[in-house]
Amino acid sequence: MIINNNKLVLFGAGKIGRSFIAQLFSCGGYEVVFIDLAKPIIDELNLRGNYNIIIKAEKEEVINIKNVRGILVSEEQKVINEIATAGILAVSVGSHGLVSAIHLISKGLLKRYEAGKDNPLDIIIAENLRDAGGYVRNMLKNYLPGWYPIDKLVGLIETSIGKMVPIMPKKDMEEDILQVFAEPYNTLILDKLAFINPIPEIKGLAPEENMKAWVDRKLFIHNLGHVCAAYCGSFYYPDLIYMHEVLEHDEVRDFTREAMLQSSKILDAIHPNVFTTTHLHEHINDLISRFRNKALGDTVFRVGCDLQRKLSPNDRLLAPFHAGIRLKFPVDKIAEAIFFGIHFKAKDENKQFLANDAEFFTMVNTGGLKQVLKKICNLDENEFEMVGKQFIKHGRSMEI
Repeated sequence: MIINNNKLVLFGAGKIGRSFIAQLFSCGGYEVVFIDLAKPIIDELNLRGNYNIIIKAEKEEVINIKNVRGILVSEEQKVINEIATAGILAVSVGSHGLVSAIHLISKGLLKRYEAGKDNPLDIIIAENLRDAGGYVRNMLKNYLPGWYPIDKLVGLIETSIGKMVPIMPKKDMEEDILQVFAEPYNTLILDKLAFINPIPEIKGLAPEENMKAWVDRKLFIHNLGHVCAAYCGSFYYPDLIYMHEVLEHDEVRDFTREAMLQSSKILDAIHPNVFTTTHLHEHINDLISRFRNKALGDTVFRVGCDLQRKLSPNDRLLAPFHAGIRLKFPVDKIAEAIFFGIHFKAKDENKQFLANDAEFFTMVNTGGLKQVLKKICNLDENEFEMVGKQFIKHGRSMEI
């Protein structure tokens, strides 16, 4: 068995996989082997061996990604062989797809071990998860035998995924199943200390040492700011479709910035001496500018939907909210964003709610808003009262 050091095996041929991870490695001289369950996409990758990324900015750019192929996740032995000979591996499948991916990866790791006991493999975890390394390590341990030296042979590389990829209109997807739209931003922040093999010398990779702080920066500022704009914009301007449209309004833009600044102070208190105030303020201004990218066509629906996840205790609003209260920091703007989120009812281009959100609205209507806030957001009495003040401020009743 021969290791191909210039081969990336990438679980997930979705938007982030194709527009971000594969782009970085393909442009860096790697062959990219996609593993996915979508047969039409895998078939087309193998037929063409390339696809286009449409960079949406003031001046549109087309990047052709070459030297790619695909394998169906159901072709288990082929997948195992690819893992066993990979130079590096990446996972971008979403939380729901991780279990099946990790199960296959464990089999590939065992075959790799049988062929040569000193062939470590780094795995880039391109997922928006806090403590992603620990999470994946525990999953691997469920499938690998106890004697397997996971810490010696597997580098679990956490990342901060900051690239924005919009929902593509149906007509564009039908025109070309492989093309994907994305913003120009193309920096992958990843855990410098978790690599076992040398870090690939690829443009766009940004290794950092205090990875937990960088993951929290993404959650507390980028993710929080994005939904603040979507939720506030949808509340005041429910007929607007695009993020750039709601952010044209001063009250939406000002509220978003204030909430991000509030959360940045909490972030700085949790991770002191990692970021300067100047860095955080510049990051906030840059993000708001990116959120307003008209060419990207990002929708309020995409940014705000999936309420049961985005209003959960460890996600973009509630994590900084809980932390701010614990630290006795001001959190009124974040509480207001939670209020806006509870009232979020944007629909997709087919005038449909996300299925998860329809379930959320049913829970509110049948179980009552207070029960939902406590169950989904995990609010204690003090936190519940703080969010309740926002209902009074906006003249809304909590008796739903």
